[in-house]
Amino acid sequence: MSLAARHFEANGIPTVVIGCARDIVEHCGVPRFVFSDFPLGSPCGKPFEPAMLRVIGGLGLDLLARAVAPRTTVEAPYEWSPDHSWKDRVFSKDQPFLDEASTERWLQRKEAYREKKAAGTA
Repeated sequence: MSLAARHFEANGIPTVVIGCARDIVEHCGVPRFVFSDFPLGSPCGKPFEPAMLRVIGGLGLDLLARAVAPRTTVEAPYEWSPDHSWKDRVFSKDQPFLDEASTERWLQRKEAYREKKAAGTA
């Protein structure tokens, strides 16, 4: 998304990126960025919380209208949960969302892909 925003900007189309991976997005150098400290895939807020979604979307529109310098970042005023325990589950080498059989199938597919790639057939 960050690279697409830079391409649009280079062609005269202003953009705002609303995202969660602050280090990655800022490293790519997007012109305007609304950062939400939420799990990946939920940059605008929790599902079924329209007030939060409106505020974060509004931050993006305000930033589009008022940013005065390149690479401007604004932080959303919300937390996903007060204790941040979700980060321990998300940023883990474990796959807590997969049962043992699903994890084994995933590892087998991953190994099969590596073999195909090494053979030049992937």
